[in-house]
Amino acid sequence: MKNPNSIDDVQAMLSQTGYVCGRALATVVFLSLKLGRPLFLEGEAGVGKTEIAKALAASLGRRLIRLQCYEGLDASSAVYEWNFPAQMIAIRTAEADGNADRDLLQRELFGPDFLVERPLLQAMRPDENGPPVLLIDELDRTDEPFEAFLLEALSDFQVTIPELGTIAAPEPPIVVLTSNRTREVHDALKRRCLYHWVDYPDFAREVEILTAREPAIAAELSREIVAFVQALRTEDIFKKPGVAETIDWAKCLLALDVVDLSPEVISDTLGAILKYQDDIAKIQGSEAARLLEESKASLAPG
Repeated sequence: MKNPNSIDDVQAMLSQTGYVCGRALATVVFLSLKLGRPLFLEGEAGVGKTEIAKALAASLGRRLIRLQCYEGLDASSAVYEWNFPAQMIAIRTAEADGNADRDLLQRELFGPDFLVERPLLQAMRPDENGPPVLLIDELDRTDEPFEAFLLEALSDFQVTIPELGTIAAPEPPIVVLTSNRTREVHDALKRRCLYHWVDYPDFAREVEILTAREPAIAAELSREIVAFVQALRTEDIFKKPGVAETIDWAKCLLALDVVDLSPEVISDTLGAILKYQDDIAKIQGSEAARLLEESKASLAPG
């Protein structure tokens, strides 16, 4: 599928995959595709940053390549490595033959047959369906040296392998970077990208998202779920639930055939929306009842 021609087209295209996209986000996605610029999405965990890359790949019919970042990730792990066990087998086989050409063997050992491609190198390869979507997820988990390497790689869309030379992308991939802002990402990398802060959705949009992702859920229960989760986000807890937790909780309630929220149901299923025991202990019991009463009152007409 070709890139969308307008912001409205972006919203319509993503909605077909179940991703409800506000106009501000749709605008920056459209510009990223139009200008060929990487898209940098920052925000709390669970607000849909990773999902936008998945939705883009699905709606455009492109391959999704994901580089999951972690502490200690270095350039070689993100680009390539050599298949050491296979190389050792080839060396032993050549030694057993006794007449192997050493120069030829060395060229073969560090050739394409023994190269293990990692996400950044995979994203540089041509694809008959068009440039892939490269998701660089949770960049804030890495360190500054990796950021510096990534800045260079994204500037030229090429990587260098000492034994093979420079490999450049025939067409730049569609790049989406995400950060949960556990630390600040360097300004130089942000300037290379189009930036957007992905916030928690308002009530109406979150209901729309939940309905799109879980169409089997009753309309009134969907509203109760979103109202309670949004009330929960106003509390002094360690980790506020994201949209991903709202959807997970709705799935749990559907599996339990719940038709109406109650303090008992909430206490039994809090682990679907809160991920820290201190938060669960704080909300269980009377607090859950209070929040449920307040959230249901906010839904009352008038």
